[in-house]
Amino acid sequence: MAKTTPATLALGKAGVAFTLHTYDYDPDAARVGLQAAASLGVPPERVLKTLMAEVDGQPVCAVLASDREVAMKRLAAVFGGKSAQMMRPADAERITGFKVGGVSPFGQKRRAPTVVDAAALAHAQVFVNAGQRGLQAELSPADLVAALGAKVAAIT
Repeated sequence: MAKTTPATLALGKAGVAFTLHTYDYDPDAARVGLQAAASLGVPPERVLKTLMAEVDGQPVCAVLASDREVAMKRLAAVFGGKSAQMMRPADAERITGFKVGGVSPFGQKRRAPTVVDAAALAHAQVFVNAGQRGLQAELSPADLVAALGAKVAAIT
C-alpha cells in the first residue's frame, strides 16, 4: 500500500503532525468507518468519516464520528443553505479524486467548504482517512480544523 497520497502530501505541506495507520479494508462492510475503528482497535467516535454532500446544489464536506449520522438540516444551516443531501458516490469520486471508502478531507482535487462536527474536538487525537482505503491519519482535531480552514458546528 502506498503511503503517499494527495491527502498525506497536503497534510505535510500544511505542516500538520500526523501518524499513519494501516488496516485491512473490508469492501463489504456495512459501515466503513466502524470497520476501520474495529480494525484499528479504537473507539468509533475517534475515527472520523468524510462525507461529501450538496447544500443547495453546491458541494460541501462533512467530517464526523463514524458512529454518528449527519443531520441534513443542520448541515445546510452551517453553510447558509436551505437543503442538503448526500452527494452521489460517482460525483464524490470525481470531485475529490478519491475512491469512496478512501475519501479524505485533505488533498481533494476540488476542495469543498468543510465542517467538522463539534464533538470531534472532545478528543486529544482523531483519525481521518488519509486518501486511500485502509489508510488513516491520526492527528489532533485542532490541527484538522486549522489545516482545512473548516467550520466547527454540531451537525449530528
